[in-house]
Amino acid sequence: MTKHGPRSAEAAAYRKLYKTARWRRIRHAQLADQPLCQWCIENDIVEEAVEVHHDGAHRGNLDKFWYGPFVSTCKPCHASRGQREDLGQKTIRFGPDGWPVE
Repeated sequence: MTKHGPRSAEAAAYRKLYKTARWRRIRHAQLADQPLCQWCIENDIVEEAVEVHHDGAHRGNLDKFWYGPFVSTCKPCHASRGQREDLGQKTIRFGPDGWPVE
């Protein structure tokens, strides 16, 4: 068991990838290219992005891990919407007009 709770050996192996120089370069390039939270922008909110989320859980797939697609997010969006998406839970987004967006 890790500090994050019980994890499979596969999950523990790919979590190490986040500490590599290669991931740091990918993260830096993504945030330089998309410096604002892409999910906040959907709601007409301008917020600095500080996290890089895999758009669609990679689940240990190395091609998806290294090549994305990626989404720049702020910390609150990554911790909420990002986690729900990773768990396969449906997320309902709302547009600036208050109506749900498909």
